[in-house]
Amino acid sequence: MKLGSILPLSLFACLSVGALFAVLPGCGTEEEPQANGTYRIVTTTGMVADIVRRVAGERAEVVNLMGEGVDPHLYTPTRSDMAQLLEADLVFYSGLMLEGQMTDTLEQARQSRPVVAVTESIDKRYLLDHAEYANQPDPHVWMDVAAWSKCVEVVGDTLAEFDPEHADEYRANATAYLAQLDKLDAYVKRVIASVPEGRRVLITAHDAFGYFGRANHLKVMGIQGISTESEAGLDDINRMVKFLVDHKVGAVFVESSVSEKYVRALIEGAGSHGHTVTIGGELFSDAMGAAGTYEGTYIGMIDHNATTIARALGGEAPARGYQGKLNAAGSH
Repeated sequence: MKLGSILPLSLFACLSVGALFAVLPGCGTEEEPQANGTYRIVTTTGMVADIVRRVAGERAEVVNLMGEGVDPHLYTPTRSDMAQLLEADLVFYSGLMLEGQMTDTLEQARQSRPVVAVTESIDKRYLLDHAEYANQPDPHVWMDVAAWSKCVEVVGDTLAEFDPEHADEYRANATAYLAQLDKLDAYVKRVIASVPEGRRVLITAHDAFGYFGRANHLKVMGIQGISTESEAGLDDINRMVKFLVDHKVGAVFVESSVSEKYVRALIEGAGSHGHTVTIGGELFSDAMGAAGTYEGTYIGMIDHNATTIARALGGEAPARGYQGKLNAAGSH
């Protein structure tokens, strides 16, 4: 992957990206890796930040814009975010329109520094389409560990090109992390396969688990579409309630970054038909857990999700996950 030529950010370039950017810190300079070997990388989501931290190691300071419980579909960049982007040496984002409301901001930042979508190398034939969004693939590719591993390779290659003096180190870090992801993927497939075939139905607040379902042979249904900008109507709720009752689905799942209101409506609707549905647990969809926790890492996030889903749907999985590090899998 070629970063292309990076021109110094002159006063003219600052003015060309809009008056707001022209008055922000960092305008008028082009930052190179510092003498002590550290430089600044800005990321959009926690999942992207986790890759970058693993691959960059101590060579870079990584600043992430969206933390625990933040919905990237609805996130609007602040003035502080814009300043962070203009002070960055590199920017990594997820892509596939996940950060839809940041598109203009990312394009503005691209005029003065490398701005890279980690999903750029994923084969377009792999991506899931969605009936609600013409020509816009489902962006939730991190739900398939094997697919997200491709993003690790993008980060490794980008950092190696940006800082060639330490290229071997970045590629070694990427290789080590990919080995961990292989083990995680094997665990996810094993515990989901333990769910009885008739109970392999995953119903969540929004349609973020399509890649997870395809990779692990689960039927997945989201009350809202692939973006939480869409609203579920009464017909959508009634249709889902009928499915729950007809197929005797006993558990549905809430998400840490999405309102529970539609899930609660499903439970009440099914109850009015004499069918009891419980909340199987809270899943991490568009954001990871709290910073500094195991669930605040990509591996911990996926471990939590797979363990919670498997146990709630009648499968077999250790309560504290495949590494014994989960705080309370399946609880809500």
